[in-house]
Amino acid sequence: MAWFLLAEDSLLWGCLNATMTVWSALTILFVIVSTVPGEVSGVSTFYLRTLLKIFEVSLIESMLPITTEGIIDKEPIVSMQQEIQKIRGPVCDSASDSEFELADLIFFCRRGVESIVDDEVTKCFSAQELDGWNLMTRSNKNDCHVTRPVAVLWALGILVRYGVLLPARMLIAAAGISLFLVSATFVSFLPNTRIKSYLSEKVQWLGCRLCATSLTAVITYHNRENKPKNDGICVANHTTPMDVIFLSNDGSCSMVGQLHGGLFGMIQRAMLKCSAHIWFERTEAEERHLVVKRLKDHVADKTKPPPVIFPEGTCINNTSVMMFRKGTFEVGCPVYPVAIKYDPRFGEAFWNSSRFGLVVYLLTMMSSWAIVCSIWYLPPMSKEDGEDAVQFANRVKAAIAVRGGLADVIWDGQLKRANVKKTYKEEQQKLYSKLLLGDWDSSP
Repeated sequence: MAWFLLAEDSLLWGCLNATMTVWSALTILFVIVSTVPGEVSGVSTFYLRTLLKIFEVSLIESMLPITTEGIIDKEPIVSMQQEIQKIRGPVCDSASDSEFELADLIFFCRRGVESIVDDEVTKCFSAQELDGWNLMTRSNKNDCHVTRPVAVLWALGILVRYGVLLPARMLIAAAGISLFLVSATFVSFLPNTRIKSYLSEKVQWLGCRLCATSLTAVITYHNRENKPKNDGICVANHTTPMDVIFLSNDGSCSMVGQLHGGLFGMIQRAMLKCSAHIWFERTEAEERHLVVKRLKDHVADKTKPPPVIFPEGTCINNTSVMMFRKGTFEVGCPVYPVAIKYDPRFGEAFWNSSRFGLVVYLLTMMSSWAIVCSIWYLPPMSKEDGEDAVQFANRVKAAIAVRGGLADVIWDGQLKRANVKKTYKEEQQKLYSKLLLGDWDSSP
């Protein structure tokens, strides 16, 4: 009996050691493959194609229909004048058009209900829904029927994502952040020469590359001949704090954004030591004018890389582009638009800062299958004659939306944190007052 127990213990320990050996080998292999310099498009393509085949199998097994939830066929936009005339009916004459009628309330009630049912703003801050299931619990919002084969694939996926991918990615991220902090500190003590500029650019590139590797980021860059130059400003839509990392992975650039605390703030201060970046406090209104001035001085210095700005001011769920703030477009230099589009089938890149903290968000990204995105460099754009900053911003936003296949939304992204401005309400009141005064032609 004692010999039997001893053999059973030996067998158990042998299986455990073999399991740990296989796990360590897979983790080390992933780290080595991920950090190989140069393009590994062959490995990445094979990995993504394999995942898509597995997703197709799970979709067939679960018999999950393609969802159309959230997609509403909208009627053509008509003016307030046409809507109210339709409600009042053909009986109304020109005299009664300029008088208030109780039936006019139907127009405002219907518009209010439509805004609640199909809220364009709220939809921009919720995770994008998938047509199928990518075997991650957090994306199974449709509560699809999970069959036994799909459950097996889901369990294996958990083992791979949390047992192999997450530890390896955390190891790469820890090594990358440590190496970047040490290298940036070392470069900061060098005199301001060409050698320091060269080393600063390489240190920033290395840090961004390791950060992208820690997320298994598969990035495709298009139209590189339109890459931003140091005579203008790079402007892009905003989905995740990693946007600027993925852009910097393809070339040196200066970052413009909000100053944070904690580990992220430590990294920002280290970046400021080795390269020219612009950090500011979003809550300080007076500093916004200072940011514009610093941008002008930055662009005027041809030795500094082009700054990257996200005029939306907050992260959007990569289905839409919201209002661009005009400050960036008042600098008076060429603007290099960049469209960024993520593939949500392999992992959700959108950061809902109102719901998740930065650490939880990064762990969510690291436990995804991969972060796949496409980046398009658009030709530079300049302000036209007679065009103000708002019109210029809208024109750039429209170009980014078309290239990235995103919806062009007029609303301000800060509505996620603030109430609707009084100017929006007053604009509708002015339109209705024009109708009551008989000024039909001047109302849109």
